[in-house]
Amino acid sequence: MNKLLTTMFAFAVASVTAVYAPSSLAQEIKGDAKAGEKKIAMCIGCHGIVGYQASFPEVYKVPKISGQGAKYIVAALNAYKAGERKHPTMRGIADSLSDQDMADVAAYYSANGVVEGAAALPAKPAREPSAQQAELLKKGNCVSCHGDNFAKPIDPAYPKIAGQHADYLFVALKAYKTENNAQVGRSNGVMGGIAKQFSNAELKALAGYVGALEGDLKVVPEARFR
Repeated sequence: MNKLLTTMFAFAVASVTAVYAPSSLAQEIKGDAKAGEKKIAMCIGCHGIVGYQASFPEVYKVPKISGQGAKYIVAALNAYKAGERKHPTMRGIADSLSDQDMADVAAYYSANGVVEGAAALPAKPAREPSAQQAELLKKGNCVSCHGDNFAKPIDPAYPKIAGQHADYLFVALKAYKTENNAQVGRSNGVMGGIAKQFSNAELKALAGYVGALEGDLKVVPEARFR
């Protein structure tokens, strides 16, 4: 029964994503990593500095995007462009990018720092959650979308979250609970419904566990910032 419910939940999420995905995603524009390397000037000042912190809407480390899935990066940029993710700086950047630009930048970052022949992540996290964390993960059914070790999403348009900065994950999760704010918040029916089940303290506990896991995500410093 639990397996059936998990399968039904994952199907529902995929259906919602398909309905609300921007038309540009459906076109499957092919990204060029070499072209993308020439288009990241607006990205490296935050995502290319180890430990760089944003200060809006609160202080937190900007997300690791090197090693992230290309389709997710495109989906996130489109969400900022459409106003589904409310962050003034990111929306301004996304607005300046064409669909091809997004695909190229995403192709660059998905391959950035990836080591050929590196051992694949295990299906199960090496770090066991506490009893509280395990209960929260079960309640949110996080693995049903983010996949084995929270690093192998069932759909490439979903993010890898294992090893992401915990403070960023916490801010992102809280954003799904925020409503009627012109500058802060994320509009996603599925994630909104999940995040609203939890108190902020519980979201912080979830973020702390997932952020401490081994994952593919990293910050690859640009040469000028090393």
